[in-house]
Amino acid sequence: MEHALQPYTALVPRTDKLVVQKAGHTALLTIDNPPANTWDTDTLHGLYELIGHLSDDPDIYALVIIGRGDRFFSAGADLKMFAEGDKAHARLVARLFGHAFEALRDFSGVTIAALNGYAMGGGLECALACDIRIAERQVQLGLPEAGVGLLPCAGGTQALAWLVGEGWAKRMILCGERVDGVKAERIGLVEEVVEEGQALATALRLAAQVSRQSPQAVKACKQLIQGARSQPMNTLLAAERERFVDLFDLEDTREGVDAFLQKRPPQWTNR
Repeated sequence: MEHALQPYTALVPRTDKLVVQKAGHTALLTIDNPPANTWDTDTLHGLYELIGHLSDDPDIYALVIIGRGDRFFSAGADLKMFAEGDKAHARLVARLFGHAFEALRDFSGVTIAALNGYAMGGGLECALACDIRIAERQVQLGLPEAGVGLLPCAGGTQALAWLVGEGWAKRMILCGERVDGVKAERIGLVEEVVEEGQALATALRLAAQVSRQSPQAVKACKQLIQGARSQPMNTLLAAERERFVDLFDLEDTREGVDAFLQKRPPQWTNR
């Protein structure tokens, strides 16, 4: 790792269940809500606010998310929130999940989920909202909501099918099938499987690679890649060319070209 972890002091999270650190241009978010790192109203509000802040921080290029401990990345929603069967409250919580994870999906930089344990329900949906997923081989991943009479409400039915295809999405959601890290990589749910205890180090190394890229170019590329999900094939080709030309207005583009010609590392300013 290029930089040691230190506290991220630019923001005090609204909840102590989310711990934020920084290493170089990478923010590390630890879900710290024992025993299973579940999501509740505090953490969902906190995640939404944190993502907004990090997106506006010109010094942060990447975000890594991990769960505290070695057993759970996140077991998903705290089901106690739904115990009374209140529909109005259920609608509120569903919207909180949607707002938080959609903000995570649209973060301006690169997001990497370091899956170090069980990622179930909303825990897996959090990972699905990230750009890249690194999983330890022993982890268990699933969307078991139908087993308690519910359904994934934070993008799971949409994002999972996009990544792994309709068949595997139906096996995991309709049949309640879980997959470990090895199978998750095979079906395209995660981008890399590593040995137990190695997810965080691997994710941080990958995040450090992001700092070698122009953050403005990365932002433009990410928007185009994700835009392809909702558009017919080739729809964004003209937009791609225009965004390429738009980058020539930026200081970082001039710096990147000059650095390449001068055979030196670029010094990005995010402008």
